[in-house]
Amino acid sequence: MTDPRLALATRMGVLPGFRDLTGTWRETSVETAEALLAAMGVAPDARPEVIEAGLPIDLICEAGAAPDHDFRDTPWTLVLETGEEMTGEGALPPLPLGIHRLRACGLVYTLLAAPPRLPEPARCWGLVAPLYGLAARGIGSYDDLGELAAGMGQAGADFIGINPVHAGFPTRPELFSPYTPSHRRRLNVIHLAAGEGSSGPLVDYVRDIPARMAALQAEYAAFAGDAGFDRWRAEQGESLERFVLHQALSARHGPFWNDWPTELQSPDLPAAIAARRELGAEMRFHAWLQWRAEAALTRAGDAARAAGMRHGLYLDLAVGTHPFGAETWEDRDSFVRGASLGAPPDAFGPDGQNWNLAPLNPLALRARAYAPLAETLRRQLQFAGALRIDHIIGFERAFWVPDGAPGAYIRMPSEAMFAVARIEAARAGNAVIIGEDLGNIPEGLQALLAQSGVLGCRVAMFERTDWQPPVFRAAADYDRAAIASFSTHDLPTWRGWRQGTDIDARAAISGQGAADSESAHAERAVEIAALDVLLPDDGMDALHGFLARTPARLVAVQAEILLDMVGQPNLPGTVTEYPNWQLRLSVAAADIARLPATRRTADIMRDNDRQETGR
Repeated sequence: MTDPRLALATRMGVLPGFRDLTGTWRETSVETAEALLAAMGVAPDARPEVIEAGLPIDLICEAGAAPDHDFRDTPWTLVLETGEEMTGEGALPPLPLGIHRLRACGLVYTLLAAPPRLPEPARCWGLVAPLYGLAARGIGSYDDLGELAAGMGQAGADFIGINPVHAGFPTRPELFSPYTPSHRRRLNVIHLAAGEGSSGPLVDYVRDIPARMAALQAEYAAFAGDAGFDRWRAEQGESLERFVLHQALSARHGPFWNDWPTELQSPDLPAAIAARRELGAEMRFHAWLQWRAEAALTRAGDAARAAGMRHGLYLDLAVGTHPFGAETWEDRDSFVRGASLGAPPDAFGPDGQNWNLAPLNPLALRARAYAPLAETLRRQLQFAGALRIDHIIGFERAFWVPDGAPGAYIRMPSEAMFAVARIEAARAGNAVIIGEDLGNIPEGLQALLAQSGVLGCRVAMFERTDWQPPVFRAAADYDRAAIASFSTHDLPTWRGWRQGTDIDARAAISGQGAADSESAHAERAVEIAALDVLLPDDGMDALHGFLARTPARLVAVQAEILLDMVGQPNLPGTVTEYPNWQLRLSVAAADIARLPATRRTADIMRDNDRQETGR
């Protein structure tokens, strides 16, 4: 007989188990099921029909058309997302693009009026580069990004991709990973140009973040006020006020709200509300920083478009947020508690991974008509013509690791989440959405991507028809609806892969024996030989020619490969053992477009119909 807690968990979306990459079936235990129910705020003895009756019913329809749902002669009340309200009975009217609410028969519906599919982008190419590493000194800035975008646009690129620029933890400069943000709807102010900073092959965040913040404080001290700033702050509303209050409180009590005095651990508590009066000056400074950051990122995007780029900035949305950062403090109920996003056992983590990131609660998403997701996407697309969604599997299922128990997959409301992505992309002028679909991909996810017009990621290192022995996929056999690249920020560069520097780095960290390291290098040599069969030589031009010939609509040229660098940006599974997110590019942003390698790459892309005529 099935344990009632397992049955309830299944009704709430907890999958009964999964098969890992080794083929082993891992069953969800009662302990895990109960822990994940608690993380969602569901009591183990709750009645599922009562929970589901309290949630809106999702209806997905085509924007501009009437929903194909028969309400017969039932009276209804429709509230459009603009706030406009109308009543009627029977058939609904055509709905504009957006997320609307309907009441009928005592039930509440969420109407997601979306385009059925995003349009396919033209064949093009772009450069992806680490924002933090763009400057010769200090931390790369939004101004550096604008210079790079202007130069690369003139060279023929159609987008500039960067790491996530979500708000971080400026009071704790060692917490600089762009994939562990404090708030994904606010910007990282450490990328505001101020002061010179240190030099060297690695970005020194511990030294340069305090110095940059001090320089920004000095600039703010001379800020006499601006009507545009006042108007912008008023338009941002309560969400900004909560964020800047969090930043002001962080300066006094530390970056994580769970370490704060209990009376300040929610923005709705009386002490937190009273703190707004006391911290008004500090809050204004943090609002000014966000205003400056938005203006600077907007200028970078404008520079990209002015230089002829089709898509401009290609931003990156982190899969989750820090469990005790500004985002969860502002909007506690949208996130689960007592569980983290992670990954099941795979090649990167044989024991599985815990990313220490707070997952969105699918029940709360439905209850709030997907507002947290829509607002997060909208904030990114405010600045970008293309957006990468990290770990897009999370739109179909998310792997949660509860405190003190093994992890399990949670089924997400995938059709509604993809509809939200289409709505926000269309709202932004048909932005391109790319889903990072690498790793253990569940059956059906690729179909969801294709149906929505969301591009996948095709990484040449992994594009194989066989693995033992390795046989790499020919350029002509790549998927069309994709962005193609050789590597990613989590993998070695072209030169590093060929030299096995990732093997050496892991061996040095783990203390791996010489025999194991030699075996790994021998295996890599076989892989290199297998890929070289498809290339005329081992140079970057040959690699870029291969990528350019693929049917993939977009090609991402990686800055580290263009500059023939060896080190990779991030080594998964490490924190301090490797200089993750610290490698500075060997050439400053303003000079990259003028390099002979850039000109050769642009010629290769143009010769393969990846550049508009006349550019």
